Amino acid sequence: MGESDNPLPSSGISGLDDAREETELVAAELLGLIKIKGEQSPGGVRITECDNGEDPEKYFRTFHPVNFFPESPEQLAGVMERLRTELPAHGWKVVEYGPDSSRNKNLNLTADHDKRKFGVNIVHKAKDERPSISLYVVSGCYEVPEGEKVEGY
Repeated sequence: MGESDNPLPSSGISGLDDAREETELVAAELLGLIKIKGEQSPGGVRITECDNGEDPEKYFRTFHPVNFFPESPEQLAGVMERLRTELPAHGWKVVEYGPDSSRNKNLNLTADHDKRKFGVNIVHKAKDERPSISLYVVSGCYEVPEGEKVEGY
């Protein structure tokens, strides 16, 4: 999931509700690693096509965008470096780390969890009016159980 030319990994067979629940769990675990108090944006897990030519009625992936706002912007100092060093202990492989190409040069971290078939992109938006950390969690490609169809795009 770190490189766009890699095919999406198979996440196995799953119903939509179970896949949403697993994605929510992964996002919650990642938010827990931030280890500071704050609030997160409303929203939730969404369903999308696999974009790899698979039948969209049978195959899907999940994604969960989250913005985390600390109680105080100063609390975000050092969080990205800490995540970069702690994620591997939780099964994540950091595949990219550094400033992005935006005008603000936001610190950007991309990591893959090969065993769980998830990827995450984490961005520290330090120069925004309301500094935050944004997470974008995405799954591999799931197949619905026999007899079911993907609904909810």
